[in-house]
Amino acid sequence: MVGHRLVPDGPGHLGSLVESFLPWTALVVPVLLLCALLRRSATAVVAAAVATAVWGSVFGGTLVDKSAERAGGGDLTVVTHNVDEHNPDPAGTARALAASGADVVALEELGDATDTYRKVLASRYRYAVVRGTVGLWSRYPVDDGGPVDIAPWPRALKATVHTPRGPVAFFVAHLLSVRFSTASGFGVGARDAAALRLADALRAEKLPRLVVVGDFNGTTDDRALAPVTSGLRSAQAEAGAGFGFSWPAAFPVARIDQILVRGVDPRSAWSLPATGSDHLPVAASLRL
Repeated sequence: MVGHRLVPDGPGHLGSLVESFLPWTALVVPVLLLCALLRRSATAVVAAAVATAVWGSVFGGTLVDKSAERAGGGDLTVVTHNVDEHNPDPAGTARALAASGADVVALEELGDATDTYRKVLASRYRYAVVRGTVGLWSRYPVDDGGPVDIAPWPRALKATVHTPRGPVAFFVAHLLSVRFSTASGFGVGARDAAALRLADALRAEKLPRLVVVGDFNGTTDDRALAPVTSGLRSAQAEAGAGFGFSWPAAFPVARIDQILVRGVDPRSAWSLPATGSDHLPVAASLRL
């Protein structure tokens, strides 16, 4: 739990795998307690107590509700959602996102339903930018900064949203998928390469207020995503309650959908109800 950075990330990328599911190390505690019960071992009881204490010191603060105000406290509400290209009800998903009351909605994996999302969201969001499989819809005027080159096809964009409190740079990204293979283990090479390209674009951004959202196909604990996450703050970590797991929607085990910020103050963060996607939408209220 405390030495996960020492787990080698060589063949099989075991380090990334461990860090992606790090909170689930809590499952070692009931195993140790069962061993203590079966063996009537004081040593096993102590081991379980130590593991519980360590997990609590590492993750206990995450379980506290850190939101300043669940329904307000910010100037800008942001929602991001991987809508799943195989979503059976894109129109219903779009209506649910519009009903959230968000000022800015970012979507990933639009696929063939792009026109449906454009049509449904247009009634609430006057301004929109779509690049490839990602898009951004806003109540406020938007300057299209163009695609961000992270993959052979468009999977990221940059835009500037002109809020009543001034401009905010937005990056919407869908990092490449992670693959599992018996031969190569946890396959993260393409995702990590995309993360490095995205990090270069973020470093070049001059606006002091920055919001980076999307499906990162990895958690903020994953060392391989450090080029992107370093220098940014997680809205969920700072202003949410719990781990905010977002995938898979039926039984979330990891938060791979992120809202990261620089130069703004997260006031609350939460997950929205499930849609037809295999991801949950995630939201944050930000004070500019």
